Amino acid sequence: MDAVQPAADDPHTRSALEGYRAGALRWLAGGLIAVVLAVLLGAVAVAVAEDRGRPLPLAGTVVVGLVVVGLVAVGAGLGALARALRWRRALAAVPWQRGLLRIAGPAIVAFEPEGYDEWDPTQEPVRLTLVSTSVWRTRQVQGLDGGEVRLAPVGPGEWVLTAEGLPTLYGARSARSARRAPRERG
Repeated sequence: MDAVQPAADDPHTRSALEGYRAGALRWLAGGLIAVVLAVLLGAVAVAVAEDRGRPLPLAGTVVVGLVVVGLVAVGAGLGALARALRWRRALAAVPWQRGLLRIAGPAIVAFEPEGYDEWDPTQEPVRLTLVSTSVWRTRQVQGLDGGEVRLAPVGPGEWVLTAEGLPTLYGARSARSARRAPRERG
């Protein structure tokens, strides 16, 4: 009997996880730089205001803006790092499922696993909603319409997908099915 290789053992998966982690570190570093710049700008603005006897116009607004943007970026970076760690652990326990990706809307996709028969009424594709923080990531996935992708579960109702040649992983959540069971009349 063949042993199924966990997704994390695949070299492409390792490099895609590292790409995702690198993006998270960029968000974290950018946020920290913004906060440090805010502190430095605040100190300079106070020193200049003491020398001139009046405050610098808009300095306070810029400092507050840098702090807010920096804290948001730090939060995004920390969240992405935690997600990368969680995904790495989950992918160490499950294999990739190969199949075709179908785009159903701006952030809605359907995954048809290998062997899927669209004419069989008992089979239904895995319907997913992309979890993306940027338009370019969503568009990159939309460009895979009809192409082969790999999909793996990383939590209850949570999935990651990737494809050959993509430098990162994309998160998705299970979408509600458009079909509803008929109600019984009584």
